[in-house]
Amino acid sequence: MSIDYAAEYNNRARIPNAEAILGRIARAAVDYRAQAVARRPDDLNLRYGATPRQIIDLFRAEAGADAPLAVFIHGGFWRSLDPTHFSAAAKGLNGRGIDVALAGYDLCPQVTIGQIVEEMRAACLYLWKRFGKRLLVFGHSAGGHLAAALFATDWQKLGAPADLVPAATGISGVYELAPLIHTPMNEDFRLDEAEAHRQSPLYWVPPAGRPFDVIVGATESSEFLRQSRTLADAWAKAGVITRYEAPAGENHFSVIEPLADPASPMVERLVALAGKTRGSP
Repeated sequence: MSIDYAAEYNNRARIPNAEAILGRIARAAVDYRAQAVARRPDDLNLRYGATPRQIIDLFRAEAGADAPLAVFIHGGFWRSLDPTHFSAAAKGLNGRGIDVALAGYDLCPQVTIGQIVEEMRAACLYLWKRFGKRLLVFGHSAGGHLAAALFATDWQKLGAPADLVPAATGISGVYELAPLIHTPMNEDFRLDEAEAHRQSPLYWVPPAGRPFDVIVGATESSEFLRQSRTLADAWAKAGVITRYEAPAGENHFSVIEPLADPASPMVERLVALAGKTRGSP
């Protein structure tokens, strides 16, 4: 039986209350960003690159200069949205004493997915040079793909510590891009088989001995469930300390709402992973 990839990857069409969930996330983002603007306006719109979208919103905890630093990467299939839509993703970790940087990037079709990967590397290098801290990276949907790409990056070649990203989490990520060739979105991605393979973290060599968590909503499409399970299994065989979770009742959008709750199990786990960023430069 052939797979209807267009339907499998069309989350807005699959989730009956998608707009209501996204509305909640957007309202929470507006509220939390407004608090940050009132407290530390100079931490927003930090420019790590030349284009208007190459910016970072930094949400600081009350822990001071010693706070661990995490990076959240938003989704939108590499072709929509920006960090301001997801500011509340920093709220849970901020409440646990961890600073969170939300990184923006240029969008397809103006750039390629490969170029977005390079932009996210540049954002991480900017944070390293500015703060001298290792990074916990976590991302959702397309951001899950980018979190995996950063976890598996050879940072020494870029002048940073080999373990710049000692731990990461992909939430509802896309780690094998070939199926997207068979969706209408590929008009923007312009992927062929070779490029899809090149930009698929599933086929990269990940750093053995480091933790990468894979989270996907239990009610997501069979393709999103397959993507997450396949990466967790393949990277575990490569020596990564993988952890697979499929929270019951959660869909592609609701799965990230616990990031705003300091007491949620998702945030609790990210706090534990943030401990891996400690250590001398």
